[in-house]
Amino acid sequence: MVFRFDMNDLNRVKNFKVGKMKKKTAAMGILTALILVGLYYYVALPAVNFQETGIWMVLIAVLGVLTAWAALRGMGQKTKLFSLFSALLVLVIVVFLGGMILSSQLISSKKYAGRLKVENKKFETDMKETEKITDIALMDTEGARIIGDRAIGSLSDVVSQYEVSDDYTQIDYNGQPMKVAPLNYASFIRYMTNRKAGIPGYVQVDPISNEAKYVKLKKPMQYSTSAYFSRNLQRHLRFQYPTAIFQGYYFEIDNKGNPYYICPVLKANAGLFGAKDVKGAVISDPVTGKSTYYDAKDIPRWVDHVYDGRLLLQKYNWKGLLSNGYINSVFGKKGCKIATDDYGYRAIDGDIWAYTGVTSVNGDQSNIAFVLMNMRTSESKYYTVSGANEQSAMKAAEGQVQNLRYSAAFPALINVNGEPTYVMILKDKGGLVKMFAMVNVRKYNIVATSTTQNGVQKEYKRLLKEQGIISAKEAAAAESVKTKEITIKKVDFIPIEGNTYVYITDREGNVYKEEFSKNEGAIKWNAGDKIKISYEEDESGIYQITQ
Repeated sequence: MVFRFDMNDLNRVKNFKVGKMKKKTAAMGILTALILVGLYYYVALPAVNFQETGIWMVLIAVLGVLTAWAALRGMGQKTKLFSLFSALLVLVIVVFLGGMILSSQLISSKKYAGRLKVENKKFETDMKETEKITDIALMDTEGARIIGDRAIGSLSDVVSQYEVSDDYTQIDYNGQPMKVAPLNYASFIRYMTNRKAGIPGYVQVDPISNEAKYVKLKKPMQYSTSAYFSRNLQRHLRFQYPTAIFQGYYFEIDNKGNPYYICPVLKANAGLFGAKDVKGAVISDPVTGKSTYYDAKDIPRWVDHVYDGRLLLQKYNWKGLLSNGYINSVFGKKGCKIATDDYGYRAIDGDIWAYTGVTSVNGDQSNIAFVLMNMRTSESKYYTVSGANEQSAMKAAEGQVQNLRYSAAFPALINVNGEPTYVMILKDKGGLVKMFAMVNVRKYNIVATSTTQNGVQKEYKRLLKEQGIISAKEAAAAESVKTKEITIKKVDFIPIEGNTYVYITDREGNVYKEEFSKNEGAIKWNAGDKIKISYEEDESGIYQITQ
């Protein structure tokens, strides 16, 4: 039998080999693309959600690569694959750009402005009067970090392997304001050596007493934002909720001191991507890894940080700028107002409220109002109060002690006898609290400073009385002032950080003090002299002379 092998057979063999190689090349190209997409997903953790611009970027990049590959595969000829991928690429780009346009404030200004409902309130009646400032949280995050680091500084087994997170969360803990932060792994090496042991505890900082304590957990936290691989909290939650658009990961503790991460979930409310707002939150137990999603209306009462302060400011600015339309916000600007560029906290009735001043779009140095926004529910209250903005008040307070070069922390807003008042701490260069200051909002030339909270409140009311804003009876109502005649046993003049203080010891052993600059006649006092003084008892045990 004779076999004939002509050129047609040879061509068929070549075409078979070429086709097989093309299929292999195509398979390798698709496999490589899938691997690259998988690696990107594992590292970047994008939400698989068409309301997230990141997923569109990935889709456009993948289709762009496949279109280029199909073009090269066809050797410059228009193939079915090239036509398919290029058509899909154009379609995705058109839909993406259309979604961006529909998401813009120009098209959807009413949807942006409608994300925050604000109720008008009267400051003097709705904001409770502050009888004493010793129960107001004045410490800022920077101060909490300094005190928190000290809390674990003496724990050698902890400080060598872990560090306190910089991300302190302001919460209400059983009716008291508190700042909390978890421990973090100090480095990748520390994580690898301690991954089985987990994170042993967290730090609580009391912003009223300026004290911190380390809380050791019965069971360690296994999931953390500082962990790696599958123990990384963001990755753990992404695999549990692949479509969720997370806005942050906020550490909190419940009323029993158990740790949780509160992770707000956003959704777009204008077009595909615009006016993103909280629709719910995932509450994750870092000890067990168990997580539960709650709609915004069903979030447990003990949770505080659902709406981030920056998001609340943004929502107010949407309302303040866009209520009369986008064109008006750019040109006419009728009725336009914005929040100041920072915010503070107030613990009120078991909730944490973010507050900020409201100013006109002209950007002057005064506020026309204040707004309080609940960080759990986003309930908002608007108070029409004109006066100095927060930055001006801080500068006024710093000016009172400019020789000491103290810096003011962002103030809290309180009601003192119906007067809107800023109260704040003054810190040295090391971030330690040295003094307290109170500044009147309407008349920010009324500034009181003192080394104690009771002292600054007393001095502030004295200034209000001098200005005729409150009566002498109102000024004295909150003061536990006593008057008596004493016989001096000893007088000491002690310089403290640029100021001189007079310390008087009477024959009964009681100690009184006052700032020398307020009563220079004290230079004439001697042992054995009898003087009549008014004084206020202080938590330090050293009585503060008022007159």
